[in-house]
Amino acid sequence: MTKKPIHPPGAAKPIAPYTPAMEAGGFVFISGQVAFKGASGELALGSIEEETTQVMENIGILLRAAGLGYEHLVKVTIFLSDMAHYTIVNTVYGSYFKDAPPAREAVAVKGLPANVNVEISGIAVKE
Repeated sequence: MTKKPIHPPGAAKPIAPYTPAMEAGGFVFISGQVAFKGASGELALGSIEEETTQVMENIGILLRAAGLGYEHLVKVTIFLSDMAHYTIVNTVYGSYFKDAPPAREAVAVKGLPANVNVEISGIAVKE
């Protein structure tokens, strides 16, 4: 099996030893994305809406680098710092899907990297 790491220019730099996205076996596996603003490395933490939008935009950068779009996502996991953010995150997240959104779960966790409120990972399929 061939693996192809995806490191698009302008994407947020990883803060730990991982690849932002990896293509293998007809799938693209997207590592958990938080609200880092591209190359600047700043966090978009003004509001949960802003933070979720930045996370989804970061996912979009990785998808486009693989020649895909949000419609290619088949499985997503959302990690929240607090389930009180669930409704707002769902509203922002849902705006990125025109047809059937991917399968997913959303869970609250004790803590997230860089003290963010939302982290999203996903799996996309190349058709």
